[in-house]
Amino acid sequence: MIDSPLAPVVTAPLFPELDRELVVLLESLTPDEWERRTIVPKWNVRQIAAHLLDTALRRLSFGRDRTVLQPPPGGDLVGLVNALNAEGVAVYGRCSPRVLIAMTRIAVNELSEYFAELDPFAPASIGVSWAGEERSLNWFDVAREFTERWHHQQQIRLATDRPGIMTPRLYAPVLECFMRALPHGYRNVSAAIGDVARVHVPGDCGGTWHLQRTSDAWALVPHVDPNRIVASTTIPADIAWRIFTKGITPVAARELTSIDGDVRIGSAALSTIAIVG
Repeated sequence: MIDSPLAPVVTAPLFPELDRELVVLLESLTPDEWERRTIVPKWNVRQIAAHLLDTALRRLSFGRDRTVLQPPPGGDLVGLVNALNAEGVAVYGRCSPRVLIAMTRIAVNELSEYFAELDPFAPASIGVSWAGEERSLNWFDVAREFTERWHHQQQIRLATDRPGIMTPRLYAPVLECFMRALPHGYRNVSAAIGDVARVHVPGDCGGTWHLQRTSDAWALVPHVDPNRIVASTTIPADIAWRIFTKGITPVAARELTSIDGDVRIGSAALSTIAIVG
């Protein structure tokens, strides 16, 4: 597990609220909106809803109920996740909106109850791979799941012109979790020991994060010497989540962000991914 001086992102109490918003959203969609294309290649709104149902059921099965999942051949985690996602969307994507909503309502209630029962500081069954962790604590694994459910719901909202869920209560912890991917995302970025990269997201949902280069890695730190900041990247809140979830290319993101100082170091934040697959 990566040591971090930053406070844990405890999201288990937020799942009921987030998933209530999902059910209300799905209930409001028109037949045309269910078929709208989204920013996810090859997935429309119905397929994202199917994915959210599938992943909730999968998490209950593999996590709560301890169903054994065969390890991926050759350790290919990305390949396994992509295959499971494709299978789930193929199956549940055939369901009618009414069936999807009914099944989602049941699944998310059970998922919220399961996460609420977990000890946030006990070891998780799987590590958060996009943060470079082979072993993680439950709070981080659950927060990772929260970001998954948040950003897929936001993709539906974006596609159907619905108001977003970019509130301090729901979006701020998503960004706080996503930023834990930065040290792993910067792992191949060279810099002098002690150099600092600053990432700033303006607004009530955002914040400022600092990465400092150590002798062998980058690490998120709560306090830095301002004189050691060699790059400062400012990312608008409305595209920050899309950067970490492959919802916008680094090239397109660069046009919407500002980088002061070393552009090479600063632009690495725009290529950091906080999803598997």
